[in-house]
Amino acid sequence: MEAEAGLLKVIVSSGRNLAIRDFISSDPYVVVKVGNQEVFDRDTFKFDDKMGHAFLDLQPLASSSKLKQALQLTTGETRLRRLTPDRDNCLLADSFVTYTNGEIVLEVGLRLCDVESGELYVTVKWIDHPIASDCRKER
Repeated sequence: MEAEAGLLKVIVSSGRNLAIRDFISSDPYVVVKVGNQEVFDRDTFKFDDKMGHAFLDLQPLASSSKLKQALQLTTGETRLRRLTPDRDNCLLADSFVTYTNGEIVLEVGLRLCDVESGELYVTVKWIDHPIASDCRKER
């Protein structure tokens, strides 16, 4: 399968019911891993406390990019894919990949795993890389 070229923008909007790991609260941060790439902020003054993890499959975003091109979408808002919670993912509820104002967007609530409680609310945007789009047009 050919790798899809694009840019991901991850926006962590909130965390709810997070586990308390310090005396009366926690100082949480999010580690984002895509393939072998990792982006995060470390705790400077002490060891990091594990507060759970969540998994989000990005394939629906990449395939929605191809669907957007096939449908020749240019304006408006269109639901492209529906994602449903199951035992193989961390989704809290049904979520939709949408095409909105020129962007492919997934807004999702994730259940944190391997921890007593916690939810993470994230918006992921897939932005087609202009060079990759130009290369596909030349084929």
